[in-house]
Amino acid sequence: MKHWLSAFRLRTLPLAVSSILVGSALAHVADGATYVGPPAFRPTILILALLTAILLQILSNLANDLGDHQHGTDNEARVGPQRAVQSGAISTAAMKRAMLICGALAFITGCALITMALGLTMQTLAFLLLGLAAIGAAVKYTFGKNPYGYAGLGDLSVFLFFGIVGVCGTFYLHTRGFHPAVLLPAVAFGLLSTGVLNVNNMRDIHNDEASGKRTLVVRMGSANARVYHTFLVVGGVVCLLMFTLLGTRSPLQWIYLPALFLPLLHLVKVWRTAEPRDLDPQLKVLALGTFFTAILFSFGLFFW
Repeated sequence: MKHWLSAFRLRTLPLAVSSILVGSALAHVADGATYVGPPAFRPTILILALLTAILLQILSNLANDLGDHQHGTDNEARVGPQRAVQSGAISTAAMKRAMLICGALAFITGCALITMALGLTMQTLAFLLLGLAAIGAAVKYTFGKNPYGYAGLGDLSVFLFFGIVGVCGTFYLHTRGFHPAVLLPAVAFGLLSTGVLNVNNMRDIHNDEASGKRTLVVRMGSANARVYHTFLVVGGVVCLLMFTLLGTRSPLQWIYLPALFLPLLHLVKVWRTAEPRDLDPQLKVLALGTFFTAILFSFGLFFW
């Protein structure tokens, strides 16, 4: 069981649920005239969305474990914890079965989510296609032939699914509506989540390059990757501040400010770290910083 828990990479799950919490909190304040009219926040939608997001993240982690092993990226030169398939703790066949089960569960919970939220409408069909795309994106990041993560498209996928789709999609499922203001927090958490992937890729630059994994970091080099990383972190912080400045209704909305010190402190550490493998601890710092920010940002909206 411990090998499966390791393969699930439970430490990645808080980041996966951040956009769901934020989208739900934005829907909560939509109950009045802030964005759109009711029906707004519904607890059942939150629970099903969280469950679906967690299953998709686990599916992505399992596929990544198997995919990087098949492509030779998980090897003795890799930085970070040893992967389950690479170590032989879990067989390739067992990992494929786990992926099928996890993918099926994500599909079932996703169907329940969109049906309960939207009923049987054309919007339901659109979200069903979006859900299938999310499952495909979770699997094809590093698994199979021509995985998009090896072509440098992982950043775009994370930005879309952890930011725009995660926040705006959750908001729409609650409210059956949309407001442009929701894009600011959606972009913010999309950028911060992409930053987590970017620092992972900065850490792995040498091994990825040697293994033919052409991430954005490999393509742009370490120096430019730090500039790009600064844009991701600072851009995320600025978008959150802009949203709160433009729509403050209670001082409680600023409760997330202390959490922003973690991403900003992380950014200083990234610039001061010369050896890529020494960036490994910064993965946790930025991931937890993003999660704590999401929790406090959402708290400020739920209880303003």
